[in-house]
Amino acid sequence: MDIRPGTFAISVLFGLLLFSCNKSENTTPAKNGTSTGNTSGTTSGITTGISTSTTTTCNAQISDIENMSIFPADNSWNQDISASAVDPYSSQIIALIGTSHLKADFGSGLWDNAPVGIPFVVVCGSQPKIKVTFRANAYDGNYGSESDAGPYPIPSNAPIEGNGQGDSHVLVVDKDNKMLYELYNASVSGGKWSASSGAIYNLASDQFRPAGWTSADAAGLPIFPGLVKYDEIVKGAINHPIQFTLSSSNVKPAYIAPARHSVNSSGGPYSLPFGAKIRLKASFDISVYPAHIQIILKAMKKYGLILADIGSNMYISGAPDSRWNNDELQKLGSIAASNFEVVKFN
Repeated sequence: MDIRPGTFAISVLFGLLLFSCNKSENTTPAKNGTSTGNTSGTTSGITTGISTSTTTTCNAQISDIENMSIFPADNSWNQDISASAVDPYSSQIIALIGTSHLKADFGSGLWDNAPVGIPFVVVCGSQPKIKVTFRANAYDGNYGSESDAGPYPIPSNAPIEGNGQGDSHVLVVDKDNKMLYELYNASVSGGKWSASSGAIYNLASDQFRPAGWTSADAAGLPIFPGLVKYDEIVKGAINHPIQFTLSSSNVKPAYIAPARHSVNSSGGPYSLPFGAKIRLKASFDISVYPAHIQIILKAMKKYGLILADIGSNMYISGAPDSRWNNDELQKLGSIAASNFEVVKFN
């Protein structure tokens, strides 16, 4: 989930409240939850995490991007942090969130008639590009001055997170040109797209967004690289950090690379800036968990979790897919933040 305001809901499975805020302040509860009944697959010309259709000129497959490098090998998104130094204040930081437990903010099925998680769409290089109008609305402001102008290769019926309720992210991966396009607070009318902010990433480059710029994510991070995706489970490995959220009181109003943006969060000296990473302790026994969950936990030990948003403590982001077993994902809830340690940051 993102940190900007949305609607309020109570999770069917867990009965937890999720909190989100705009780019500057934690204020308004957000929509979330898990249920059953989602579909997933390849459609006419695009591949998404939900069932849809469109008109394009090629057959894009999820496997095309699962085999594609996401940023260069030396990028922090690909860094093995299993042996990295522990931050000297790790104990104090973790103590403030230690009783919070992991929660998969994704799964199979529908919540409030929308897939659970952040969907994405895969397109070919031939996908027509369109202009996106950056605007404010009752939900959030206009961050066009911190957005990439585009144009964006967005199909007219690309999936919108929450079906347009809540954070309303749109993620598009151009498999041929290795480009990533992301929108926040997006909507479409008459084939014309508008959003509060947008960001474009060259997945073959280490180039940062300008310092201080937001993105479709309030931390100025790309969203897609940090999502847990079911095809990674099929592949047998997640080779990147997983994005997660903390409440405002546990987030510094600051950021470190690769994040590029901060918000007016209320975290004190023992809190984390956007972009900070924590990892599951090497000593934590994962053998008692289902095989699919072990793949997620191995990634948490090797690549860690990267702080990307303000929200409920220890919520991790992923893409919706009908193949997720919600009962298995619920087992993550037995793992407390006290089983993690903070990777040293400056």
